[in-house]
Amino acid sequence: MSPRPLLRGAALLAAAALVVTGCGSDDDTTSNAGGDGGGSSSGAFPVTVSTAFGDVVIEEEPTRVVALGWGDAETALALGVQPVGASDWLAFGGEGVGPWSEGLYDEAPELIDTSEPSFEAIAALEPDLILDTKSDGTQERYDLLSQIAPTVGAPEGVGAFQTTYEQQLELVGQALGRTDEADELAAEVTEAFEAAAAEHPEFEGTEVAVAAFTAEGYTAYVQGDTRVDFMEELGFVNKPAIQDQATDSFYIPVSEEQVSLLDSELTVAFPIYVDAAEYTSDPLWQALPSVQDGRVVVLEDEALANAFSIGTAPSIRYALENAVPLFADALT
Repeated sequence: MSPRPLLRGAALLAAAALVVTGCGSDDDTTSNAGGDGGGSSSGAFPVTVSTAFGDVVIEEEPTRVVALGWGDAETALALGVQPVGASDWLAFGGEGVGPWSEGLYDEAPELIDTSEPSFEAIAALEPDLILDTKSDGTQERYDLLSQIAPTVGAPEGVGAFQTTYEQQLELVGQALGRTDEADELAAEVTEAFEAAAAEHPEFEGTEVAVAAFTAEGYTAYVQGDTRVDFMEELGFVNKPAIQDQATDSFYIPVSEEQVSLLDSELTVAFPIYVDAAEYTSDPLWQALPSVQDGRVVVLEDEALANAFSIGTAPSIRYALENAVPLFADALT
């Protein structure tokens, strides 16, 4: 199985190369979708959002939002808007969001499939805006969605699932008429990164290898992936020997003969739909100098691994609070 952008099913992993039940009456869902605490103003509309598929014009403030992209739902929630439909890339269930975004819905959204969403189910929700800023980004997917409602896809120039949290905030904020809130949230995340980096100067310039354990073996992540971006914001440097093998994808497969590639000044790894012990007990893994020296962090806590992976503004704050101490301890 290829390492998916969060931790998803095998079909998406392969395709990606390593998205409410009815919310009551139309009046109820309109109130739900628009949210009531984000300070939006219908005076912001119409707005034009530039994407990889061209400019998207949103004439009026959306009241029925369907969030399909990886992290689009929790980004909208963070800006005070409650989608009526959303994709649950990490199979959280319930409201389809991680613990860092729990309690932000008045009513749970209808959950839409991720890699192969039901376009009929999306249309039945009668959306006036579809968010798909972080997905496989194919023209076919965009064309089908845009026949249902104005669709905000990925920004120009990014690969599949490689939209950054800043880009996602910018796109979603523009589409919802909440650019001020988006800018404020982006600034808060930047400040949180800067504070964590300042508290841990030992991170600066330290080489890191970020890996995953999957049913198909080991994987290492490269620049453009949210996890590597997270580490580099803290001052770490993605291991050059890994980065040199980068392609258009956000990861590279690592064969058993190449496991030594994962040795670094700090090695960070997590399981995807496998038992971590299957790999941490592997003699090849145990032979890595970073493992023998204790310079390794295995994120076995599923919530933390998901927060580290999804790379949205809300999840980043959660990961900074809970993962940074683990990195510091491993380097002590």
